[in-house]
Amino acid sequence: METSTPEICIFWFRRDLRLEDNTGLMAACASGLPVLPVFVFDAYYTRQLQPDDARTLFVYQHLQKLHASLLAYSSGLLVKRGDVLSVIQSLLKQYRVGAVYTNRGYEPQDRETEQIINVALTDQGVAFHTFKDHVIFEKDEVLSATGTPYTVFTPYKRKWLEAYRQVPVSFTEDVPVSSAFYNWSAEFPTLEQLSFRQSLISIPPPRMEEEVWVKYADSRDYPAAKAGTCFGPHLRFGTLSIRRLMHAVTPVSEVLQSELIWREFFFQCLWHFPETVNEPFRTRGKFVTWRNNEEDFDRWRSGNTGFPLVDAGMRQLAKTGTMANRVRMIAASFLVKHLLVDWTWGERWFAAHLLDYEQASNVGNWQWVAGTGTDAAPYFRIFNPLAQQKRFDPKNTYVKEWVPEFNSPSYLQQQLDLKVASQRALEAFRQGK
Repeated sequence: METSTPEICIFWFRRDLRLEDNTGLMAACASGLPVLPVFVFDAYYTRQLQPDDARTLFVYQHLQKLHASLLAYSSGLLVKRGDVLSVIQSLLKQYRVGAVYTNRGYEPQDRETEQIINVALTDQGVAFHTFKDHVIFEKDEVLSATGTPYTVFTPYKRKWLEAYRQVPVSFTEDVPVSSAFYNWSAEFPTLEQLSFRQSLISIPPPRMEEEVWVKYADSRDYPAAKAGTCFGPHLRFGTLSIRRLMHAVTPVSEVLQSELIWREFFFQCLWHFPETVNEPFRTRGKFVTWRNNEEDFDRWRSGNTGFPLVDAGMRQLAKTGTMANRVRMIAASFLVKHLLVDWTWGERWFAAHLLDYEQASNVGNWQWVAGTGTDAAPYFRIFNPLAQQKRFDPKNTYVKEWVPEFNSPSYLQQQLDLKVASQRALEAFRQGK
């Protein structure tokens, strides 16, 4: 690096793939140093994914859009794949970097990575600035009167709403001015150069029509209604601003607002109790004797249990990367309660396939179903998949879409007796106190 090289700062894009209303990016652009935008396909995550994972393609496509936007600013997006620290250290050798800016992550792995980078940058005299962008309230911003984190949703929501009313949450549609970015040019890498491939699954855009939001409360439990908003992947990767979305949703749908607050509740839980990624929050869950039968698990994940609503959901997940929320709950309950398979098995399967996977929500919801987590449902709550089908798919429309052999001799026999399996689960959880 030559001493005549101008001093710059790096903005490290992560789960914030947009120029507008990007907290950390705006701070970097206001620093007075030209901003070099960087994205790293983190090796920690990519090695867990197939080369044609739809989420990777989704990220890649949005990086292309960011790059195209930055070209208009005589700049561009530097895209790498590998170990984040190694990539940043290589940039420190190429450029005279005064600071690195990024938006905070909340998963244990993200926090560890930030800590490692902070130490490395501090040792080299480079400032490391992190910002809140992925959520509206984080860490200790919504606490109980005693200063402790909430572990029950309803009081958390009450306090969250109080804070939301008292502290206006602003957002901006503006993008940084072109002079804020470092003037450079580079070829944008192809999928093949990054060792990725095209996917057969695509992620749809978020449904931003108010008509969809208004109907959501009454139709969300009926999988055939296809009432989903598709917010999940866009919030996960930050192609949609949570501040902008909450502002728009709040006056239209209390139910959707509540769903977004659930997301923040689970982030708060994961922040304060990171061990719950692998360990049950409640003591009972630590002593349950799981059956963990491999054959049972294989039939569940392939959608061949003989219980139509469970099978439909699991086949939809495998084919599309999506599953209606009600069906997720039923499929999860069936695995944990009726099959007595450890919830972590199901959590990891969902993590590998859900397009909208976020660790905080996925872990939180699986532990809720298992009755082992924060705000846990009673361990004796067990969903009957046949009764749920009769209530929420009364014409079998959803089931027939994904299980075409339903009601034919070729359809599998039911995997187990629901009553016997329920009693077995109750006994296992009682003994696990």
